Parts: sequence; structure tokens; C-alpha cells
Amino acid sequence: MVLSPHFDDAALSVAGYLGRTAGPTAVVTVHGGAPATDRISWWDAGCGFATPEEAYHERLAEDARACALLGAEQVTLPNPDSPYREGGDLAGLADFLTALPPQTRVLVPLGTNQPDHTAVRDQALAALAGRPGPAPYVYADLPYTGGVRKWGTDAAVERLAGSDKYGGAYRDLTAAYELRVAHDIRLDEREWAAKRAAVLSYTSQLAPVAVGHGPFLRRPGPLQAELIWEAVPATLDNGEGNRHAGQPPHIGVG
Repeated sequence: MVLSPHFDDAALSVAGYLGRTAGPTAVVTVHGGAPATDRISWWDAGCGFATPEEAYHERLAEDARACALLGAEQVTLPNPDSPYREGGDLAGLADFLTALPPQTRVLVPLGTNQPDHTAVRDQALAALAGRPGPAPYVYADLPYTGGVRKWGTDAAVERLAGSDKYGGAYRDLTAAYELRVAHDIRLDEREWAAKRAAVLSYTSQLAPVAVGHGPFLRRPGPLQAELIWEAVPATLDNGEGNRHAGQPPHIGVG
């Protein structure tokens, strides 16, 4: 079960992983609720929409198409997109997570340079703390994390951990968790074609995302590699010693 902060984050970040996963899967969009206002946000206006309602219904339909391509159930929580909400805890998230069957593997975003992603990560991990079953997975949110140098190579984690521009969220998490690489995925041509098709379902947002991230669909590019870690709570045994021994020096690069 993938926690997607917004419509499109799961497809951008873990479509390849979902394609390799046996059994039922679901994409849960945390900011998946309808706005309760007539004033359109700067983001939705930049996508060409005239009203928040128009933007919401189009995004919901785009997400349904992408989830169908990914073979995942579409689930939404009632929070509107962040420009339309006043902050505070994310409605429905903790209750949803605590009601899951204990064998459910939950994927949460790393939170690289995106406050909405960080809020989902922190509230989800708090709700999952002490829960029986598999430890949560943390996925590199793309294309944000994919901007780090050497992305898609064996050096990606080392570069991420030492990056001033992209590594803050990773380093923050290692203060409380041991992050063990669980999946280091380099998509082949077939997998990339499937992922690209899912990402292209979100037509309304492609242009503004490219304004911030450049030609993110290029090949090779940031979306062709996916990284997922298992987040094991740090203890005196597995935390301080292992974390500092396994972490590279801070190298201060992108």
C-alpha cells in the first residue's frame, strides 16, 4: 500500500516497484479530497483550470486511469490539496493506517524538498510506530530525489546522504531509523514504457512539473531508477553504531 501525498506521486516514484509486486496493491492519495472553496490555487491556475472543482474532478479521473494501468486500487483520503487547507494533522490518515491488516506493507515518501511529503511521512510513521507486521518502506520521491548526482547508479545512496541540496530528508530519517535498501530498481525498456504510460495519465500536471524539474521524462533520466528502504527504528544496538558506521561523510554536493 503506497501513501501518495498527491495525485501522481505514486506513479512518478514507485510504478516500477508496483509492477514487480505480486498480490493486491493500493495507492492511497492523502491529499485526495475536494476543495471547499471557489478561489483557485496558483498551482491549479497554472495547469489551466478555471475552478478548484474542475481541477479536482480531472485529477481524480487521471488518477483512476493511472491506478488501472498500475493494477492498483484507487483510494483517497479527505484532505484537499495543500493550497486549499489550513494545516494541522492530515484527516483520516492515522485512523486509516491503524485499521489496516497487520500484514500490510506500507510505503511512505522520503520527503525530499517537499513539505507535504514530509508531513505525510512523519504522521504516517508516527501512526505505524509499534504496529505488528512488516516495517514500513520509505520510497525516494521522484523527481525530487532523482535530482541528486549519480542517481540510478550504485553510488546514489552515498551521494544522497551527503548532498546539501537533496539529502536533508534522508539524514533527518536516519536520526530515528536505520534505512536498509530493500529495492534498488533500474527499469528495463518494458517497465519504463509501462511507467511512462502511468505518468502520462496525469496530463494536467506535466507542464508545471517540468517547469520545476526540467525534462523529467527524458531517458535516461530521474524516473528510470527507484529506491526503497526498509525503515527499522534505531536502537542502541542497530542505531548509533550502525548508522554512523554506514553513513558516508557529508560531501556537500547535489
